[in-house]
Amino acid sequence: MVDDAVGSLSSVTRHLSRVGDQEGKTRTLRMSREPAAPIETVWSAIAEVSRIPQWFMPVSGDARLGGHYQLDGSAGGEILTCAAPHTLKFTWEYGGDVSYVTIELAETSSGGTLFVFSHVADVDPDRWSEYGPGAVGVGWDIGLLALSQHVEQGSDTPLETPEWSASDEGRAFMAVSSELWADAAIASGEDPAQAHAAAARTTAAYAG
Repeated sequence: MVDDAVGSLSSVTRHLSRVGDQEGKTRTLRMSREPAAPIETVWSAIAEVSRIPQWFMPVSGDARLGGHYQLDGSAGGEILTCAAPHTLKFTWEYGGDVSYVTIELAETSSGGTLFVFSHVADVDPDRWSEYGPGAVGVGWDIGLLALSQHVEQGSDTPLETPEWSASDEGRAFMAVSSELWADAAIASGEDPAQAHAAAARTTAAYAG
């Protein structure tokens, strides 16, 4: 199981960019994966309130244009675009900060789904220096793995639980995810030593 979870990370592409000049703090985190499930199945999993808790976390609200959602003990926000079964865009509001998430789906030639995820946020430069993109990227990697298991295998239990995070599988997954986000940071122009140091701090933070 450890190898399966960690190995799945290679199925994800990761890309980082800045919005505006190189000194700007607005950053875009982008990742994609191709779940082996029909586009309608993937759309249902991300847009139906009754299904989201089966792979992510409890949520209330309404996934419709102008609707609002609230994740239990986490972020909430407004649905900005809801164009089934291709595009879902919403605000991600937590701790007084507002960022933007866009999910784009496209059917592949094999009948699967190309899942493209973007998160645009203003990031405090000091926090970025300390933790890098893995601060949120590791969590999104966990979520994308859980979604893939849900639509491909029918799993109905979210991954990100205290038990999983403390397990050998969880710890290995988070450590490798942190390093892969460091690689993405380096590819975007970050200093390698700083990127790897930030990844180590992110791994320690997730491991508790």
